[in-house]
Amino acid sequence: MRAFALALIFLLFVAELALADGSETQPEAAARDPDYAAGKKAIEDRKWNDAIASLTRAQKRDPDNADIENWIGFSYRNLGQFDPAFKHYERAIQLDPRHRGAHEYIGETYLLVGNLAGAEKHLAALKAICLLGCEELEDLERAIAQYRKAHPGN
Repeated sequence: MRAFALALIFLLFVAELALADGSETQPEAAARDPDYAAGKKAIEDRKWNDAIASLTRAQKRDPDNADIENWIGFSYRNLGQFDPAFKHYERAIQLDPRHRGAHEYIGETYLLVGNLAGAEKHLAALKAICLLGCEELEDLERAIAQYRKAHPGN
């Protein structure tokens, strides 16, 4: 029985590695597109409007890239523009339902607008995606715990 349990844990670990898509599912795409690379650099520099401009140009050439949509949403969120942030996160998830970064970031954005149920929906999605845990799951769990502490009774 113990051997079976160990084998099952190993298989789950291997499956998680095989299915792992990370916060960025196509990291090589930025190397191929100068606007995408410039957008990521602008995010590192916290230049949100520059990031949106560069990433939007990259998006026009690669409209089905969930990572670009996720980063555009992230940039809008950091500008406090939640409606366009939600739009881009939802598009990222539509393109890649297992996009861990988009689930984390949209969940955190739901908390920013006071929608705990929306955040919990994406926490549940991350629990299904990250069978053995992942950074995005841990980050959203932590954000929800902090939200609950700051908003007792929710």
